[in-house]
Parts: sequence; structure tokens; C-alpha cells
Amino acid sequence: MKRNPSQKRAIAHLSGPMMVLAGPGSGKTSVIVERTAYMIHEGKIPAGSILVVTFSRAAAREMKERFLKFTGQERTAVTFGTFHGVFYGILKQAYGLSAANILSEEEKFDILKEMTLQYGGELAEEGDFPEEVAKEISVVKGSRISLEHYYSSCCPDEVFRQIYSGYQRTCKARRKLDFDDMLLYCFELFEKRKDILGAWQKKFQYILVDEFQDINQLQFDIVRLLAEPEENLFIVGDDDQSIYHFRGARPEIMLNFTKNYPKAETVLLDVNYRCSESILKTAMQVIDCNKKRFRKKLSTPNPVGSPVVCLEFANPREEYLEIVRTLKVRLENGEKLEDTAILLRTNQEAEGLVGALMEYQVPFTMKEQLPNLFRHWISRNLLAYLHMAQGDRSRKTFLEIMNRPNRYISRDALTEKEISFQGLKEYYKDKDWMCDRITTLETHLRILESLPPYAALNFIRKGMNYEEYLQEYAQYRKMKPEELLEVLDRIMESARGMKTLKEWEDYIDDYTEKLSEQAKKQETKHEGAVISTLHASKGLEYEKVYILNVNEGSIPYKKAVLEEALEEERRLFYVGMTRAKKELTLCYVKRQYEKEREPSRFLEEAGV
Repeated sequence: MKRNPSQKRAIAHLSGPMMVLAGPGSGKTSVIVERTAYMIHEGKIPAGSILVVTFSRAAAREMKERFLKFTGQERTAVTFGTFHGVFYGILKQAYGLSAANILSEEEKFDILKEMTLQYGGELAEEGDFPEEVAKEISVVKGSRISLEHYYSSCCPDEVFRQIYSGYQRTCKARRKLDFDDMLLYCFELFEKRKDILGAWQKKFQYILVDEFQDINQLQFDIVRLLAEPEENLFIVGDDDQSIYHFRGARPEIMLNFTKNYPKAETVLLDVNYRCSESILKTAMQVIDCNKKRFRKKLSTPNPVGSPVVCLEFANPREEYLEIVRTLKVRLENGEKLEDTAILLRTNQEAEGLVGALMEYQVPFTMKEQLPNLFRHWISRNLLAYLHMAQGDRSRKTFLEIMNRPNRYISRDALTEKEISFQGLKEYYKDKDWMCDRITTLETHLRILESLPPYAALNFIRKGMNYEEYLQEYAQYRKMKPEELLEVLDRIMESARGMKTLKEWEDYIDDYTEKLSEQAKKQETKHEGAVISTLHASKGLEYEKVYILNVNEGSIPYKKAVLEEALEEERRLFYVGMTRAKKELTLCYVKRQYEKEREPSRFLEEAGV
């Protein structure tokens, strides 16, 4: 391929620091591969002294394969690896570690579940809580924040600190390192043992870092140490595509690169070879609204192409059906759907779409596994209420609802496997107010028994104060109440029109079965349109892209309140838009769950 002037400049850079700002679709991987080859062949730099680091094993493998193909070699002394892989190698040599010292994901979550049970009370019943905590533990380590100065965003600070300390103690006792420890211990090793650091500085005299916008503080601190004293540090990335704040990525590290390295040269890869001109122009109008960024002008040699389309729908169901109908027509015309992506802000939003695709038998592949709504703890609570109303008196079912909302019933009161309300009143016979609560619960269950599912759920929500309970719980978890209320909305929506509990449960079973069939099918073959979150679409490209629910509360997401978070949401939308080569369709809805919804401010910025 012919290289443009800025690509040539980056490829021919030999020594000293350089920052390459690589817009989407600007051929950054080719630049890294060709520069590595250029250093060896033209610069006579020994291959063994070059380190190319990226974030995922897949990216490191692809980079190495492309390098071997480009140079026509079968093997190379250049080190291509991930941060974790490279730093683990360093620790392995220093401390004689083996694979047995690495904490598996499974063991990690077992420990976290154990700690949550010990310190987090009812948080233990929430399926996604250990993942939330794991992310935060990672951020604490990756940002090198001391525990007492860290404020958790998923539970009370004291609970988080207890879980964190317990987790660390257990890992130490088992002589295990998690992924973040590999980095932490590597940094400490370099700080303490200048002789070991010196040996590795001698080994890796030239360092190339890909996707630099995703770097966290700890990774950068280690890379800086390694690059001394020569400072042959070549970084490639795009601050406009920094979207992993929740993993500890800090775009400001890239924005401050020239302050840390005043001698650094900067090159802008400003030609986008992927998108049509109209898609690129629309995406640039959005990202230009961000304040904290390197200003850039990008161009493309591609044709103008069809304008970006913006569609309005009355509600999500209509939005999904329209997409399904369009895909179905294309299928009938013998077209392949693999070149099409449907992008959403969160995985949960894919639920209705997946339901519609399965209903109309349109093939699709999901980038991530779809969580089953009916496995959510709120779903379990609601079904437990309905089962109690139908006469279920098992201890297990009663525990689901006993104190949701809080009735102050103690577990000690449950002496039998079967619950008897008479027995409970007997237990609390000298506490009139407790007996009144138990009588009220009995009355409520009798009312529920006579109602169809949707009305019953509505009664639990409003008449039994379950919604109020969720709001209090959200406060405890430091979540926005809307997050839990939306789960409740989605569960209720699925019960609308169902006449009996059995009919609704049959629907749930059928949906669950179809979902696991889909997951199995995907293991063997990837076919049809790709459904993905905006986060998971990064680095990929498609002929046609749909972005759904471009509404306030979805894109930008409801959690994004501060300016900094809003800028990240805008970057995420920009990443989604620039996945499209030829056609981009943005969709928004007017109503959802019987509430009005606003179109996203980003649509106005895009000028569509």
C-alpha cells in the first residue's frame, strides 16, 4: 500500500519519544508493524531489543502475525505482548513464579463471593455485585490509590474496604497474584531493585505502546521506568477513543504526554480510510463538542456516500421490528447480514431486539452473552411473591420476600421448612405491631392471588411499597434508582397481556431456552447481523451500522452527570459512529415503559 506523508513520518521515526495520534480507520496497526520492520532493516536495531505492548492477547497476536507476514519471516526476536504478559515474564524471572501462582477468574470470584457474604449482607444475593467490586479493586490497584482515599461507587465505603482487605489477605495466604498484582509487584520490584530494572532497560531499548489512550497510571509508571534513560518510547492512540474509564483508563495521561516528554515529536494520522465522507463529517461534528482533547481535522479519500439517517420510533418494540423487517427483506434478497452491526449502550437493552430476532428467525451473533432478565434478583423477588400468593409456603421462597420491603422479620422466627403465618404470629405474640405486619402481608397475598400477572406486579410495586424498597436499596448501593426501576419496568413489560402466572412462566421458560440455544449455536458458528454494545465494537468495522436508543438516559447514559463522564459518553458514541463504512442509521424512541423519552443531545450535535 502507498503510505501518506504522516504515516511515512511515523514509520521512519527511529529514536527518542514520539506520540502518534491515530484517528479511527487511519491504519495505525500497519504503522506499528512497518515501523518495527523499518527499525530493524533500515535502523539496524537488534530485533531482540524491541518491545511492542498492547492491551489484549488477540491484538498482540494479530500484530505479531502481521509483522511476520510483512517481513516474510517465520519467527522473530521482537517481543509482542500484553502489559500483563510482559510484566508477568519479568516477575517470573525475579521471583521464580509459575502458573500456579496466578489467580484464575473462577477462584477470584469465589473469594469475592465469600467476602461479600461475610461483609456485604444482602449484596451477596445480587448476581452482578462481585463483578462491580472486582472492577473497583482493579481501579484502586491500577490508579495506585490508597484504600482510605478511595470512595466506592457500588456500596458503602466501609463495606468495600472490608471486602478489599479480606480479598487481599486471602490472595496472600494462598500465594496468588491477580492480574493487577502482576503490575503492582513489577512496579515495586523496579523501585526496589535498580539492578533488575537496569537489566530490563538494557534488554528493551525501544518500546512501542498501542492503544495508549487506554493506559492506566500504574501501567504508565512502569513503562516510564522501562524507557529510561534513552526514552525511545513510541506511543500510538486516539484520545477521542478513550472509553474505558471504568477500568481505570485515563485519557489525561495521553493528553499530558508532551509535558512528561517535552522532546516528543507528535504525528497526526489524519486520513480515515474506513468511513464515507458523510459519516466521518457527522462523527467529527459530535466529537468536536468535547473540550478536553487534541483538536484534529480528519479527511477521507472515500466517496461522500449516503447521508447519515436518523429515525424516530413510537417505542422500542417498533424500533426493533423495523430493524428485523429490514434485515428479513435483505435475507430474502439473498444478501448476507454479516457486514451489519446493531449497537446499543448496554447489554440489557439488547433483550427486546434479541426477542424480536428470535421471533422472526433472523440470524444474529452477539458479541457478549446476553444476561437473562429473569435471572435477576428483582425477578426472583417478584416471582416469589406470586408463588406465595398461589400457596407456596417453602422457607426458600419466603426468604426472597420476607424483608423486601423491610418488615423486620427475623430469620430466627423461621423454625420450620414450611412457613406458617400462624406460627410467625405465635413467635411475635407479644409484639402487636409485628403481628399487624404479618396480617397485612397475608391480606396482600390474597389480593395478589386474584390478579393477572401485570396487575399483580403493579400491586407489589405500588401497593406493597416494593418500589420504595428498591429506591432505598439503590441509595445503599450508590446506584441511580432508575437503574433498578428500569429492570422492574422491563419485567412488568414482559408480563403485559398475560392472563395467568402459568402463561407468563411458560413465556419465561421459552425465552430462557431460546437464549441458551442461541449461546450454544454461537459457539460453533458466527452468522447473521452482529449485536454488540458500543464498548465491545471498538476496533471493528462494518458496511452498515445501526445505533439504537440514541436517547437521553441511554446515550449519554443516565449515570453520566459530570462533564468528564459526559465527554466519555460522547467519545463512546463517536466510536460507534466510526465503525460504519458506508451506511449509518441512528434511531431514537419517543416513549418507553409509558414514559416520554427525549432524543439524545448528541443527535443535535451531529446535525441529523
